[in-house]
Amino acid sequence: MTRYWLAVVSRDHVHRAVKLGIAQANHGKRAAVERMAPGDGLVYYSPRTGIRDGEQIRSFTALGAVDDASPWQAEDQGGGFCPWRRSVTYQEAAQDVPIDRLRGELELTATPNWGIVLRRGLVELTAHDYAAISRAMVGR
Repeated sequence: MTRYWLAVVSRDHVHRAVKLGIAQANHGKRAAVERMAPGDGLVYYSPRTGIRDGEQIRSFTALGAVDDASPWQAEDQGGGFCPWRRSVTYQEAAQDVPIDRLRGELELTATPNWGIVLRRGLVELTAHDYAAISRAMVGR
């Protein structure tokens, strides 16, 4: 059964992930990428351009599908940081879409205080929400 995921990551880090063809969530924790399975859909939401500062953008910034490969732990990225990752094929045609443009049609944003849910870093989306975001980002 296909599942759909929304990962909350700064746009700078999303661009790096797309360039590398990988997914990394929740500060590189293993459990996050192990929840994903081959064929699952992945959307990145970026509150800001940078991790701690930068312009506030509140946009969906990448769209892809999890590849048929097991999670792996990357080599030390400095300071003993060895994040867990998965391979992802990203939609090259995907364009950034502000969440406010879709708020009225998403189940994710239908409940009060929906933004608190995003603090989890990786949340499961409904098929409806993934389809709406996908249409907005790639036009289909």
